[in-house]
Order: sequence, then C-alpha cells, then structure tokens
Amino acid sequence: QLQLVESGGGLVQPGGSLRLSCTASGGAWDFYTSAWFRQTPGKEREGISCISALGTKYDDSVKGRFTISRDYAKNTVYLQMNSLKPEDTAVYYCAARPGHSTSGCHDGSLFDLWGQGTQVTVSS
Repeated sequence: QLQLVESGGGLVQPGGSLRLSCTASGGAWDFYTSAWFRQTPGKEREGISCISALGTKYDDSVKGRFTISRDYAKNTVYLQMNSLKPEDTAVYYCAARPGHSTSGCHDGSLFDLWGQGTQVTVSS
C-alpha cells in the first residue's frame, strides 16, 4: 500500500512561488494517476491538477500558473505554483489512484490514497 507525504507548503507573498512535493513510499507509483487537491474551511475540496502517463489536467483557476510534474526515479510528484494569489490559500493534498486515466481526476471520491496535507498561505 502506497503512503503519500506532502511537503513544501508555507507562507508566501502574493505574486510569489512555492513548489509542493508529494513522495510515495511502500511501492512505485508508475501505474498510478496522481492529483493535487486543496481545501479551505467551509468549502468543498477542490481538484486542481492531475498527472498520469497519458498526460496532465488543470483546473481553470490554476491553469497557466501551476505546473504538475513527476520524477519517477524519486517517486515524487511536484506542484510548481507561480503567481500565487491570496485565494490560493488552502491546505493542499496529494492523492493517487491506480491506472492512467485522468478522467474525473477533479473528483476526490475517485481517489483512495491521500497524504496528510500541507498548508499554503498567500498573504502580505
């Protein structure tokens, strides 16, 4: 069973950048689709990006600012976040599911592996 651990969150000023990492242990996730979600208090969890061997997807709210990538050798998925805005403030979660389909990867109910989350705060 894979276990996922996120890192890289923190406090950044508007317009700044952060890179989140999600490292898998307990197996190789070459055959998994990986995704990033975020959640703020009182709001629904939001799927923002996913990656598989077949490609990547982005929510419109982050398209052009965030980039998802994967390093198979390091068993790690990254989320490079640029031009950060205060509304990007949230707890960010990494998730994974077996298979290569990116269909429905905005839907958290379709993922069964989750990290513990990392806080990202965008504020001056």
